[in-house]
Amino acid sequence: MSIPDPRIALAERVSDVDGVSPLNEASRIAIAAGEPPRVDRTVEQDGALVAAAYAAGDAPVELFVAPGHRRHGLGRGLLDTVLDAGELRFWAHGDLPGAQHLALTTGLEAVRTLLVLSRDAALPLPDERTLDAVTLRTWRDDDAEPLVAVNARAFAGHPEQGAMDLADLRARMAQPWFDPAGLFVAERDGAVVGFHWTKVEDGVGEVYVVGVDPSAQGLGLGKALTLRGLHHLVSLGVERVDLYVEGDNVPALATYEGLGFTESARDVLYERA
Repeated sequence: MSIPDPRIALAERVSDVDGVSPLNEASRIAIAAGEPPRVDRTVEQDGALVAAAYAAGDAPVELFVAPGHRRHGLGRGLLDTVLDAGELRFWAHGDLPGAQHLALTTGLEAVRTLLVLSRDAALPLPDERTLDAVTLRTWRDDDAEPLVAVNARAFAGHPEQGAMDLADLRARMAQPWFDPAGLFVAERDGAVVGFHWTKVEDGVGEVYVVGVDPSAQGLGLGKALTLRGLHHLVSLGVERVDLYVEGDNVPALATYEGLGFTESARDVLYERA
């Protein structure tokens, strides 16, 4: 039985109390893979890890403190250390009061909001949509390169999702939750033009990624793919479906709200000017 990385173990303790993980999926994958971090500051007391600040690649810093060690200046001390080292961007998953206070007292400003929307799986769903000349099917191994290419075009302006390459795709597919039967591909004239990647973890379904090639926008493909994935998740018996969406993506918010999603949490990116 493998011993979990101390940072992952601490993150799980924090998540149990706060109801939200202080590390996003990309960070957890990077830690598990042993990827050299850009930021890796930790605080130990009595031989136990009680606070950490972590970032891999060019991602914002994620900072977290053990629940029993808060209000003793550990978070502020770590934040000051990484600020002095030149770090300017920090994720606050859940945007909890402690994170808001740290941001306020250190001159950080909210520059981006990522909303978590949730939907009770028992709510009725609209029927699936069929589109002329478009086939919706499940994933095949030869879809990898076309999917990455569509993803790059669909999320060209997205700081995280748009950077996914083949290695990132394979790393995500290596996760225990990956199920090829839950990855749906849209094909038109023999070319991949969209996809909906669903996820089920700990009994909760997720609209993991919906991507539509710019050449196929305006056809209703995004909604058709979303409905295909939602029907699949409901068929698996999940009780809730979550998704992440940018807070300023008005068209996507309208689509998801029309399907019964409501805000359940939010992540905020703070930055020092």
